[in-house]
Amino acid sequence: MKELMNSIVEKGTILGEGILKVDSFLNHQVDPELMYQIGESFAQKFNDRHVTKVVTIEASGIAPALTTAQALGVPMIYARKTKSITMNSELLTTEVYSFTKQVTSTISISKHFLNEEDNVLLIDDFLANGQAAKGLIELVEQAGANVVGVGILIEKSYQQGRALLNDMGVEVVSLARIASMVEGEVEFLEADL
Repeated sequence: MKELMNSIVEKGTILGEGILKVDSFLNHQVDPELMYQIGESFAQKFNDRHVTKVVTIEASGIAPALTTAQALGVPMIYARKTKSITMNSELLTTEVYSFTKQVTSTISISKHFLNEEDNVLLIDDFLANGQAAKGLIELVEQAGANVVGVGILIEKSYQQGRALLNDMGVEVVSLARIASMVEGEVEFLEADL
């Protein structure tokens, strides 16, 4: 997606060690027009999959997941990284390792929001090693629901995330596929959309 790739080049900062800082438009300050375009792009791609729910993980996936859900006309659910006092014991839970934060979190979704009749589209901001998406897939499978695909805003194609998800039989659609980040320059592969 050209608009997203332009934002990465113009506003993103490479911090080394494979870390791309995109907090000026995605994961701290959010560009609502870009999020709208992202939601429309994913909705067009997955419109024929009979999506009933869009699922993401807090926090950076929420904005693009919400616009995607809005474009598809379905609810959006986000997996929580911390359990609040209002969440009862009827939870779907799994462990997820964060490449960027270098921590393992227990993520959860209430069993009341997913069931075996749901066709779920997963949306996330980054795909690196695939652990966040893998964890979301596990939650959806615990509910007996069906994953129809994974929509990723920024894929680090030089890491194993896509291969992991493809080996699980899940289609990955990335709007910006990064081939490398060297000396402050981002090189892209052809995007899926």
